[in-house]
Amino acid sequence: MSDIDQVVTRTRRIEGLLRTRFHARGRGLHQLITDSEERLPREVIAKLRYVATVRNKMLQEDNFELEDRKQFVQICTLCEKELTPRSGRFIWGVAIALMTLLTVAAAFFYYVNWAEFSVHL
Repeated sequence: MSDIDQVVTRTRRIEGLLRTRFHARGRGLHQLITDSEERLPREVIAKLRYVATVRNKMLQEDNFELEDRKQFVQICTLCEKELTPRSGRFIWGVAIALMTLLTVAAAFFYYVNWAEFSVHL
């Protein structure tokens, strides 16, 4: 995947999160950040501005090259993680833990009482 593809793909995901989760309005990433700035976590705003600046330079300047692709991807991943609601991850974690606990409890129950149940089979 080329640098342009990488930058566009990652920034479109971030734009989608800003529009859906933070109800941001605007045309570009900078406008979306400005519109939802009061609802965004403070530590992520500067990172989002960096991502938006790199995106604009990549698309508008002829000879722009992404200097540190790994750093850009890490910052995008961090931004996506910060913009993704935590409650969904928490709820899924609780649901999986609960299902695991119930399965282990049922297996233990059958292990302990197998002698009584095997007579009826």
